[in-house]
Amino acid sequence: MINLLPGLPLIESPLFPLQKASQGLTAEEERIGTSLHEKGYAVFDFPDADLDQRIARILQNLAPRYGIDFDDPHSDKTGGENRIQDAWKFDEDVRAIAANEAVLDLLSKLYGRAAFPFQTLNFPVGTQQDAHSDSVHFSSLPERFMCGVWLAMEDISAEAGPLFYLPGSHRWPIVTNALIGRRGYGSALESAQDPYGPAWQALCDAHGAEREVFVPRKGQALIWCANLLHGGSWQSDPRLTRWSQVTHYYFDDCIYYTPAFSDEAVGRLHLRDLISISDGQPRPNAYLGEAVRCVGRTGRGGGKGRSLPHRMMSRLFG
Repeated sequence: MINLLPGLPLIESPLFPLQKASQGLTAEEERIGTSLHEKGYAVFDFPDADLDQRIARILQNLAPRYGIDFDDPHSDKTGGENRIQDAWKFDEDVRAIAANEAVLDLLSKLYGRAAFPFQTLNFPVGTQQDAHSDSVHFSSLPERFMCGVWLAMEDISAEAGPLFYLPGSHRWPIVTNALIGRRGYGSALESAQDPYGPAWQALCDAHGAEREVFVPRKGQALIWCANLLHGGSWQSDPRLTRWSQVTHYYFDDCIYYTPAFSDEAVGRLHLRDLISISDGQPRPNAYLGEAVRCVGRTGRGGGKGRSLPHRMMSRLFG
């Protein structure tokens, strides 16, 4: 079947129910794709025979960096750093999880373009974040060619502040600066999520959305679509850990940018200067096979929830 809507990820296309039979998917791949299409997320067992050993080494390597007393079972685990960004740069096991070939193959099939990992986040506890969409942090042109994969590195209980999400919210309008009447280009924010919170809450109220909580066993993973609202539940027992790794993925032949600091309508985009974790090679911004020409500096940094300096803004020229 010819894909008449290649500017949409296959699993986000309204044509997916008609197209999936022609994609050569296994039964498990089709199950995951259908769940992503209908709910905006899908759960699967992470495909790595060495996963237990990798997790043990990651925890041993990263634990001293958080400033948390993990040896005392009665200590408060929520008082230190709650994430390490891009540990793949110095931890081979973090990199191997992010660059897992089976996951890359799965995502590439389901999105219709080759996937590549560009960022990792490693957590010892939950974030306790309000519901938010990653689309204000990481977006693409065409839209929606971004996703996250969250991996449980231990059995996680309801008291440990587990991940939550709002099924079906990936289909709601993407909340942009233009939608809420805000200028993003040149702005400064303590949190890139704050301006959009009221709009997200209003959408939740309008749809009567109810949260689902992900209480996984060790080795389970969850894929979520770019616009799925998700967050971290309240942690009722601060003595518990919630070891996990998030990997964010983009897809080839797109423009990659940060919407919170962009004004798309007038071509002012904060472009991302990306390297694929898989092979260490740059992934240039491109549109329909041609590299995008820009001026100014682009940004490698600017993690989720962090502000970006004005000097790192770039302007896109057609």
